[in-house]
Amino acid sequence: MTAYALAHLRKAPVHADVLEYLERIQSTLTPFEGRFIVHGGIIDVLEGDWPGDVVIIEFPDLAKARSWYRSGAYQEIKTLRTRHLAGEVILVAGVGADHSSSQMAAGLRQAHGL
Repeated sequence: MTAYALAHLRKAPVHADVLEYLERIQSTLTPFEGRFIVHGGIIDVLEGDWPGDVVIIEFPDLAKARSWYRSGAYQEIKTLRTRHLAGEVILVAGVGADHSSSQMAAGLRQAHGL
């Protein structure tokens, strides 16, 4: 099942370390079949506050996403980002093409007697 690395990064001044991180990250993703599907860009905030940028990287599955994040190659460059950009990073499993929120709700209703 497809998985995603999602980062919510606060805006910060451009720094040489961050530019180096950007130059090097793709080579850490390639062995794990990771690819950017969102990398900054225009954000249209519809509810609440969203200070910063969004990055979403797609992987074939959660195991590859975890392996990428824990890899020596990524750990080697991670501090180039974390020293200068505050934010949150998560890994999350996607859903299949046949996912139905109404079926999910029915299962939750049954499980919780609602």
